[in-house]
Amino acid sequence: MSKKRRNHTSEFKFEAVLEGLRGEKSVAQICRERDITESLYYKWRDTFLEQAPGVFADQRRKQSETAEKDAQIADLERMVGKLAVEIEILKKAKHWRSAQTRRNGR
Repeated sequence: MSKKRRNHTSEFKFEAVLEGLRGEKSVAQICRERDITESLYYKWRDTFLEQAPGVFADQRRKQSETAEKDAQIADLERMVGKLAVEIEILKKAKHWRSAQTRRNGR
């Protein structure tokens, strides 16, 4: 019978890696307490260390993406406003045109 795979939350992984990086406990002790293998711990640690520098870069990228999206939203709102005005003008012209044809009998 095979062993069932467990899914660990990102918080669980983060806490395990952080505990190991602090150096208060040995990796073997952390793994025993959390019931994980050492190879799994090291895999999580390596992933954490690889992605850690990107955390700060992401904030700048998110801010620039947000600014770009805000500008795009403003452009779209302007376009919608122009189209709404055009629609109103066309409705009035249609109404005016139909009123003219009724007066002339044509």
